[in-house]
Amino acid sequence: MPAELRIPRSDSWQQLPDASVAAPSLHRARQYAARGWPVHPLAPGRKTPAGNCDACRRPGHTRHNCACRAAGRWCHGFHAATLEEDRLNRWWGANPEMGIGVACGPADLVVIDIDAHAGQPPTRDRILPGITIGEHINLAGLSTGFHTLAVLAALRGQTSPADDTTTLRVRTPSGGLHVWYRATDRRRWQCSTGSGRNRALAWQIDIRAHGGYIVAPGTTTNDGTYTPLDGTDEPAPLPAWLAAELERTGHLSVAQLPAPRSVPSRARQAVLAAGGGRNQIYATLTSALAAVAACGQVAQGAGFSDTLNRASYTLGGLIAAGALSQASVENALLETAAAARPGQEQRVAQIIRSGLTAGMKRPLHPGRGR
Repeated sequence: MPAELRIPRSDSWQQLPDASVAAPSLHRARQYAARGWPVHPLAPGRKTPAGNCDACRRPGHTRHNCACRAAGRWCHGFHAATLEEDRLNRWWGANPEMGIGVACGPADLVVIDIDAHAGQPPTRDRILPGITIGEHINLAGLSTGFHTLAVLAALRGQTSPADDTTTLRVRTPSGGLHVWYRATDRRRWQCSTGSGRNRALAWQIDIRAHGGYIVAPGTTTNDGTYTPLDGTDEPAPLPAWLAAELERTGHLSVAQLPAPRSVPSRARQAVLAAGGGRNQIYATLTSALAAVAACGQVAQGAGFSDTLNRASYTLGGLIAAGALSQASVENALLETAAAARPGQEQRVAQIIRSGLTAGMKRPLHPGRGR
């Protein structure tokens, strides 16, 4: 795969060690992780997660209480996705032929997966679930996900996501399209398949969100390369009309996120000292620290390292934008993380430094984003 293949921009990769000599797969994995997108390996030449130890393939074995993740192995697909640079170096450094998957939920991504396999449409009640398509409407020529998504958008007076040039779009080897959006309201959008009976947006339209992954741009399989289209390299916020359709079709999780804990006093003082955008700064800070604090409700696991790294990366962006002081953020993160994982101060400090360093290379302006 040529190293010059255009992929989503990130200024932070330029400062990563050995980026200029790394294999293209490792190079890209670092880029995505630097953006806060947890990544995991895909089997060489395929779009499915790479296997690892034999024990994890045995009947009856599950990821729960599995020691592989703690041991640094990539078992259990997107559940092993990480932001940790040492794992990226070990995984793709030793296996440069592996592709890259992005865990959508932890990355706050909602990807519209449009299928281009022409086929006979299902019954009218399943073309657009929940929307009646009368017998008087001529469906001649409707045969792919591009068609059904265009019909849904037209009914709502909107542009089809397939034609949305404001967001990252990736052409798949089969001729389909992945339209990447960013969830901005912390709602846990769920995956679905277009042929599903209980949850589906439209026929031949899959949703990749919590509980799933998406093939990263630049990944090459035996069928071809996942190639970004001209336009923008950034996932745009999920459009309000599309969020409403996803909610209507059952894509919200029933389970609720853990209740946020109080923001440490040092963090409160940092926000009170900030200038413009104070409410948005406070909301971002609260959300990031609450995710770290919530890990304390589980004795082990809970993706603590990735959660802390992501929180540090986000708050590093606020530091770079001048919204918060570095000292106040470091103290708030250390205080929150120490309460969630007591006795791990050295490891916690290392994760925080790494996340802040990456985040401070990409300013996060309150109300405007990166």
